[in-house]
Amino acid sequence: MVSKRFTVSAVATATALTLTVTGLGVPASAEPADLRTFTVVAEDGVSTDAAIAAIRSAGGTVVSRSDEVGVYQVTTDQADFATKATSAAALIGAAEERAIGRKPRLDRVEQEHLLAAAAAKGAGKQRGKKMDPLDDKLWGLEMIRADKARKVEPGDRRVTVGVLDTGVDAGHPDIAPNFDWALSRNFAPDIPEVDGECEVASCLDPVGTDDGGHGTHVAGTIGAAANGFGLSGVAPKVSLVELKGGQDSGYFFLNPVVNALLHAGRSGLDVVNMSFYVDPWLYNCTANPADSPEAQAAQRATIKAMRRALTFAHNRGVTLVGALGNNHEDLGDPRTDASSPNYGDVAPYPREIDNDSCWDLPTEGPHVISVSSVGPSGKKSDFSNYGTEQTAVAAPGGWFRDGFGTDTFRTDANMILSTYPKHVLQEEGAVDEDGNIVPGAETFVFKDCKRNGECGYYTYLQGTSMAAPHASGVAALIVSRYGKKQGRDGYGMAPDLVEQQLLRTAAERACPEPRLFSYANEDRPAEFDAYCAGSRNFNGFYGHGIVDAYAAVTVKPRR
Repeated sequence: MVSKRFTVSAVATATALTLTVTGLGVPASAEPADLRTFTVVAEDGVSTDAAIAAIRSAGGTVVSRSDEVGVYQVTTDQADFATKATSAAALIGAAEERAIGRKPRLDRVEQEHLLAAAAAKGAGKQRGKKMDPLDDKLWGLEMIRADKARKVEPGDRRVTVGVLDTGVDAGHPDIAPNFDWALSRNFAPDIPEVDGECEVASCLDPVGTDDGGHGTHVAGTIGAAANGFGLSGVAPKVSLVELKGGQDSGYFFLNPVVNALLHAGRSGLDVVNMSFYVDPWLYNCTANPADSPEAQAAQRATIKAMRRALTFAHNRGVTLVGALGNNHEDLGDPRTDASSPNYGDVAPYPREIDNDSCWDLPTEGPHVISVSSVGPSGKKSDFSNYGTEQTAVAAPGGWFRDGFGTDTFRTDANMILSTYPKHVLQEEGAVDEDGNIVPGAETFVFKDCKRNGECGYYTYLQGTSMAAPHASGVAALIVSRYGKKQGRDGYGMAPDLVEQQLLRTAAERACPEPRLFSYANEDRPAEFDAYCAGSRNFNGFYGHGIVDAYAAVTVKPRR
């Protein structure tokens, strides 16, 4: 996860390092090959009994249900199930979970950055001695003043941050001290068709594993322990909760994502980080004329289910943080979508996107704090989405091509270093079977070992996926600093107050001049040109500003 769209990886070189594909999805079984899985969403006000009756009438069998939001996982061998479900008065539609083959971990934009990264030389400048050995490479912590903030507020163990992603490697030495086993769950069983052979008989990977790598990277940025080993996160003493809603291969299906959000709300998590979009549609539209009636209904079901799940979590006290996306476009004026659907029997086709009736989910969903990406210079990363309609704040997400005209241009150190599973690096060819970093990978893969021989591994990634966890870490510090005890063991803060503090303490940054910013120096075509609308205190590139951890924990919040 490595996640598909919201991350760009440095794990590739010109020295024959290979990228492999792992997967995720529904459980393997002895069921017929033509048995299909759908997520079905009920209309507003429809009872559970009525929804299940309509599903059965259409030829489906309910295998799991989320009554709070009217979402049902359904299997069927009926070829016309989607058509019948769409026509049922009690149902909005049915979104199929069906892939037609394995997909690369990295999308077109991410692949382009990987190819660029292959030419990188050197690791870039060091930034002074910090608390943990690799912290000198974490320019993002310095930019948001998290290194200063931890002297005031390093985080409270009672504050829980959910990582809704490909999993979390709880055995990593920098993750283990802060991992919450009791609250962590896996909602996304492997799908052999896209993820490859299941690692366990049930296809449901144990909690504490990550076969994609992306979730572990996100978790480390949020809350890697400050323990004199490896590196540290923005909030090094908060608790990390695995919410596995994404497949190892990078797909994020509706049903696992909804169930993860419901669990977050029921469990009283304080913050949830979301660095993905819900497959198979980059934009879910209510009635796009390019789509079939069944596809339109499936998208309406996704919109309704995600809105319900996000609202449920928010109303239960969860602060929701999302990555804005790596499609280098103004979300208020989106381009033609040529990438959807990205799985199923229908190949992607051009779809004109009407901004009034189409949404990129979850980042454009209710109550989500959407985060754009900046590089070490503070400039908007060329890949980052933007726009006054959705950008709430900016944060360090990395930008390999930052620093044009300097010796840092096109260096790995412009990206974000964080924790990563050893076995994924081995699958990618960056680490050998003995745990040694292979020649050619030393600029973007690091390891640190304890005296007992236990080692942790780290790699550079870039993307809005890396920006969002910086903001999630700051949100966790806000709850740690200003939250209140709730019940016998609980501790929390209203999400609206967390968001208010995060936004009002962000470091304002004005639009560049001229406002139409060109990335021609970075060898980007005119399609990447981005217009920054708005004022210094709020604009399309930075929202309310770049998150500032120190200000967030030292400026008294408004109540």
